[in-house]
Amino acid sequence: MTRIAICAPATAITPAHAEAIERLVTDEFPEHSVYVHPQCFESWGHFAGDDLTRLTALVECANDPKYDAVWFAKGGYGSNRIAQAAVARMNDAAREKTYVGFSDMGYMLAALYRNGIGQPVHGPMPVSARSERGREGVRRVLRWLSGDGSGLEPHLDGKTPTVAFNLITLAMLVDTPLLPDLSGHVVMVEEVSEHLYAVDRLFFSLSNTLPRVAGLRLGAVTNVPENDREFGQSAEEIAQYWCARAGIPYLGRAEIGHTVSNRIVPFGLASPARGS
Repeated sequence: MTRIAICAPATAITPAHAEAIERLVTDEFPEHSVYVHPQCFESWGHFAGDDLTRLTALVECANDPKYDAVWFAKGGYGSNRIAQAAVARMNDAAREKTYVGFSDMGYMLAALYRNGIGQPVHGPMPVSARSERGREGVRRVLRWLSGDGSGLEPHLDGKTPTVAFNLITLAMLVDTPLLPDLSGHVVMVEEVSEHLYAVDRLFFSLSNTLPRVAGLRLGAVTNVPENDREFGQSAEEIAQYWCARAGIPYLGRAEIGHTVSNRIVPFGLASPARGS
């Protein structure tokens, strides 16, 4: 059995979200158990509780040896405010866990990876369990925690370390104490709800600051707002343009993003989940 603790380092979920993930696990994945920390329902402005509340819940889940994995409830915004303090407080039990999330949770995954804590994993989150389309992504994670690798991003080769980030999250990580050394990695990026000119601006920043990476793959770029004029390049053309200017190998598309086909990317080399 994989014992999973769910907490919310950024924004809150509702009791209905918690009931949906608990029911899904009970009905379809009896080899797992989930504990939803009550902090997930807290509210403090934009966040699932103030910084100390979110930090405390995360550290409790990470440091408790009775859990094998920490599954971040939802993205949004806010994990960057507590990530550095959280990893500084994590104990030996935390180093044995799997941590799953994406989007804003990229700040947490980066901090964990930089500090060699557990297995950070890009993957769908429990908030999606209320819709049938979203549940398939949730099932993908639960199957992987059972040792089923069918939900892994198909371009993982098991030889080249790989990471996956939301584009703006990765750009914000540069020159902070959270960014791991990505030298020699394949970097997969995706984006949601940004104008194409903003996507271009983010690639400009990253192309001038990333270390010598093994290559870049572009995931889904979705919900692009309309602008007052056409940008003139697609998201993929933007990625190709800046990769060419920076000498970064552009490796094609990746099956990640804010979509139902969002696949699992363990940071580093793909491996079975810890505790599975």
